[in-house]
Amino acid sequence: MTSIPPEFQDAFTFAFGDSPELADELLNLVLAGKKTATCAALRDFGADGEPMPQVGRRDVVLDGSGRPACVIETTDVTISRFDEVDHDFAEAEGEGDFTEWEKGHQAYFERNGGFEPDMEIVCERFKLIAVLAR
Repeated sequence: MTSIPPEFQDAFTFAFGDSPELADELLNLVLAGKKTATCAALRDFGADGEPMPQVGRRDVVLDGSGRPACVIETTDVTISRFDEVDHDFAEAEGEGDFTEWEKGHQAYFERNGGFEPDMEIVCERFKLIAVLAR
């Protein structure tokens, strides 16, 4: 298994998506420079969930096999209603046009706790800091 470099040992680690296949697909978009944003339901953060992203924080992204693949740094965090996300943010996610973004994310949220058009989501922008050898 790939080890995490010492300077990132204390970083939060996660994989994008909710399956190994989706994790690899989204990771590849990050590595290609096409994905510079992500979002998650606000309900998934807090004491029993993931830590809220913070500007300047560096995270280790895992591939679909759970291996460390890259390091990203959060550059912006906003909370928005799903139905108020703008085209610019959806485009930064790198997953297709706005309609594809809406459809894909609605399906994702339905699989992972439920979807409502007015649900609050955490919108995070990031930059790629390092690609790790796998």
